[in-house]
Amino acid sequence: MDDQHGADDVRDLGSLVVPAAGALVGTGDPFEPYYLSDGGGRRIGAVSAFLADLQAAGRPATTQRSYAYALLRWFRFTAAVGVPWDQATRAEARDFCRWLQIAGKPGNCPPAAAKTPVPGSRRPPSATYAPMTVAHCETVCRGFYEYHLEAGTGPLVNPFPLARQRPHAHHNPLDPFPPRRRGLFRPKVPVLIPKQIPDAVFNGLFRQLPSNRDRALVAFWISTGARALELLGASCSDADAGQQLITVIRKGTQAVQAVPASADSFVWLRIYQQEMYGLVPSGPDDPLWWTLRRPFRPLGYHAARAMFDRANARAGTRYSLHALRHSAAYRLARDPDVALTDVQSILGHASLATTQIYTTPTQEDVIESVLAHHRRQEDPRPAPPPAPGYRPESLDVLFGQGRW
Repeated sequence: MDDQHGADDVRDLGSLVVPAAGALVGTGDPFEPYYLSDGGGRRIGAVSAFLADLQAAGRPATTQRSYAYALLRWFRFTAAVGVPWDQATRAEARDFCRWLQIAGKPGNCPPAAAKTPVPGSRRPPSATYAPMTVAHCETVCRGFYEYHLEAGTGPLVNPFPLARQRPHAHHNPLDPFPPRRRGLFRPKVPVLIPKQIPDAVFNGLFRQLPSNRDRALVAFWISTGARALELLGASCSDADAGQQLITVIRKGTQAVQAVPASADSFVWLRIYQQEMYGLVPSGPDDPLWWTLRRPFRPLGYHAARAMFDRANARAGTRYSLHALRHSAAYRLARDPDVALTDVQSILGHASLATTQIYTTPTQEDVIESVLAHHRRQEDPRPAPPPAPGYRPESLDVLFGQGRW
């Protein structure tokens, strides 16, 4: 009896095939930059309404794109199990999170090839979804159903519930209160140390950059800690070489902030501007960064990322553009003459706890420190002679033989 209890509620996910039906469509329309289409090419209105609500809350197009991809996985799953999105229950949400954690990525490499490490990557490529991706999908789907629950256009119960626990149960009064309860089907996400580029590797990567524009961009990224899109959105008047500042618009708050940059950044920028003089507009409100081939266009994120990927390929590494921001944060946080609150302001973090991540030593630093300890143990230096007036035998009794 116990073996058959609830057997009808368990779905056979091992034989489930989830086809890559539907797609994320970019429109170029600023009022609706993206929308989801189903297997028949029809627009999914429920997702469009949710994305419009995100846009009204000030979420940029990149955030809408990320949320839409998470919902695309959910709608593909519901289509595969034959349950409409507005009739989904907790069982479908549970099986969706199970499927994400165990099933392989669609169209990915076989598991044998996925074990091959990639130089410069944070971890070897995996054939399954990362825990952060699964957690993001759960959060997005829960917010999607919360929106339709309030609007009265979805099911009466959110299929992605919160965890079954009392608020702040067994809370340590010395610890801060958590901001909110976690989702019931949200997996635990490991705490990862941000990936930085070692100085020797960065110097080799910098030598692989083919143009002065690329050298100026990378020099600004590594010295300011600005995000890729923040720097690419700068105009000509935003670069102040006299004050050694460049003004960016922050991604989250949309605040205008001037951040200091290295002197080398402005040297490479001046050389690049001299090369492009007369070829591209250079007014105060014109873009600062342009493509190098005709017809000249403002440089976008995908073109900048392709440039950095080509430099990685020539250097035999695989670092992302965001690794430059992490590297700049590590350099600033490790400098004892720079206050951590200053690092927080430069990086644009809302919480100091986020900035404190960069004070954690990397695995390479820990290994080097412990190896240095072993070398010191193998070749101990003789103890210096005691100061005048102290008897060696008395110091041996206090501190041990020869340890003073």
